[in-house]
Amino acid sequence: MCRNIKPLFNFDPPATDEEIHDAALQFVRKLSGTTKPSKRNEAAFEQAVSSIAACARDLLASLETSQPPRDREEVAAKARAKSAMRFA
Repeated sequence: MCRNIKPLFNFDPPATDEEIHDAALQFVRKLSGTTKPSKRNEAAFEQAVSSIAACARDLLASLETSQPPRDREEVAAKARAKSAMRFA
């Protein structure tokens, strides 16, 4: 599950709210051990996702670096090449 969580800091363009939400969702799924909560646990699951996404947004906004922002397309191309080598 957590293989889908990607670094979101120091990219140009910056991480979107959707990307942050998706990372929070994957984190909550990993912690809870389920990909879809039961009806009884659905509210707690969604509350956790919202809380973690808010914390992640705060973290990304407060981090500082002296490195220039990384290009998303360049990083994605490297990941595709690595995956192609691994699964070829």
